Amino acid sequence: MSRLQPSTSRSSRWGILSRIGTRLLAFNLLLVFVPAVGFFYLGVYETQLLRSQERSMVQQGRILAAALSERGDLLEVEAQRALKRLERRVTARLRVVDAEGRLLADSSRLGPMSGGAPAETIEGPGTRRTPLYQVGAVVFRVYHQLIGTPEFPQPVEYYDPAAPFAGEEVLAALEGRYGAITRITPRQRSVTLYSAIPVRDGDDVVGAVLVSQSTFRILQDLYELRLSGAQVFLASLVAAAILSLLVATTIVRPLRRLRREANQLVDQQGRLRGSFGGSGRRDEIGDLARSLEDLSARLHQHVHFFQTFAADVSHEFKNPLASIRTATEMAAEVEDPADIQRLSTIVLEQVARLERLLSEVREITVIDARLESEPRQRVDLSQLLESVVEGMRRRFPRLVFEVEVEPHLEVDGIPERLAQVFENLLDNAVSYSPEEGTVAVTAHADDVRVEVWVDDSGPGVPLEHRARVFDRFFSHRPGAGESARREHSGLGLAIVRAIVEGYGGSVGVLASPAGGARFSVVLPLAEGE
Repeated sequence: MSRLQPSTSRSSRWGILSRIGTRLLAFNLLLVFVPAVGFFYLGVYETQLLRSQERSMVQQGRILAAALSERGDLLEVEAQRALKRLERRVTARLRVVDAEGRLLADSSRLGPMSGGAPAETIEGPGTRRTPLYQVGAVVFRVYHQLIGTPEFPQPVEYYDPAAPFAGEEVLAALEGRYGAITRITPRQRSVTLYSAIPVRDGDDVVGAVLVSQSTFRILQDLYELRLSGAQVFLASLVAAAILSLLVATTIVRPLRRLRREANQLVDQQGRLRGSFGGSGRRDEIGDLARSLEDLSARLHQHVHFFQTFAADVSHEFKNPLASIRTATEMAAEVEDPADIQRLSTIVLEQVARLERLLSEVREITVIDARLESEPRQRVDLSQLLESVVEGMRRRFPRLVFEVEVEPHLEVDGIPERLAQVFENLLDNAVSYSPEEGTVAVTAHADDVRVEVWVDDSGPGVPLEHRARVFDRFFSHRPGAGESARREHSGLGLAIVRAIVEGYGGSVGVLASPAGGARFSVVLPLAEGE
């Protein structure tokens, strides 16, 4: 239990940043930054529009200045006639001043232009009055207050028609230079661009053309772009929220369920108490849940194996220990040397039985613990069977051993373990066969597996015991004496099953055509080079 504490502390140390849902939410919020980045490019777009507007204004002013040049002193009548000849096709406001800066003509007094009313006096449409834009305006207003952007006073019309024009751009034009300046537009959230072009008569400057136009239309286009950007921003925000909710529903919640089941798998004392419930999902999380379900089931089987194995070992040790205790207690009470010798023999026999039990118990636990990790090699099963049967012939010369094995049957495994399998099966067959009986070993293979049969001429295994014959400590020997039963602990066939199943095979028992029992061992053939 102490080994779990570092993981818990790491989880609490990272906090909410370690949550998958938080990380995925942060990733989904990238959808929001895509349209948000577009707002930073509006300034570049606005600068380009302002430059285009200034070039258009200057071009209109130069046309008018060229029409008034080289005519001597500027007269009011000529200036107004020149403006009228433009047929009000200009979009900017044009004003003509003489060399003293007095106003001679004003395009705004000639009626609406081709593009509508003068740009400086256009009232804004309803874009800025939409609720979404108003919310954005409040946000930007708060932002400017936080960063300390100064408030500009509401300006009035810069030029008074009754007074001489003395603006910087007009004075520059009257000195023979191009003049330009930007001023805040009265009664609007925009600025007005002013450009002044000199009107010449030879080398003399006789007046100037003042071109002015509000940036209100540009701002209206920007209002539309900002509104569209805000709509995309909100749509992205909603999409991020929906995706995050979907992720929380389809990924985070199943993972939390798996974590909860994992926490309930083992109790405080380390005992296996719970299990994973699996999942019907067809994605990777479903695969993980089913793998964990299979893992927990195998853990339950493994724990059950050791629990029942411990109980079986305790039960098997109980009888010889009881015999040893009884014999030693009786030996302390008797005086006849013959009785003492008999009791000593019983103790020695039971001690030998305990040694055999301990040896086989150790063997089956080692097989269960190490078989998967032991390095395997290609084994010629045909030669191994011939060698094992030859050894049995030497040990039991009165029995007949028949061998019918196909050549070159190769499997993957450890030679010693495979030899142990067939030695145990042959020992079992010999123990049931009568004197001068027959034990037959047959092996044949198909494309993927090899099957080995061990037949004896004994009484066979009753049908009701065939399901239990490979269980630990099970031994059915009707008619056998006590000494014969003591010699067989019931672990030999259990060891056979442990090794064969560890190699991916299977074992079974059925009736032999010879009248005894037939034990079948199926192993996968060795994989090709």
